[in-house]
Amino acid sequence: MAIRQIVIDIPETVFLSDDGIDEATFAKELKVLAAVRLYGQGRLSSGRAAELADMSRVEFLLNLKDYRVFPLESELLDLEKNLA
Repeated sequence: MAIRQIVIDIPETVFLSDDGIDEATFAKELKVLAAVRLYGQGRLSSGRAAELADMSRVEFLLNLKDYRVFPLESELLDLEKNLA
């Protein structure tokens, strides 16, 4: 699988906050947040979003509750469209 890299400029003050988050943890968190958001918008399937978040599809779907995103929503919408 080919990997592409995207560079994002982050102000140094973000890493000087009280929580003391390191760059690797912050990068992982950004990937998960992006995956959740793109999945929630219907722009990524759950499988592709899980891939972006570096986790299994099941793990990704189970973690959606932490972000108040309903798992399988896009799949339910697809089913509703097919039934109509």
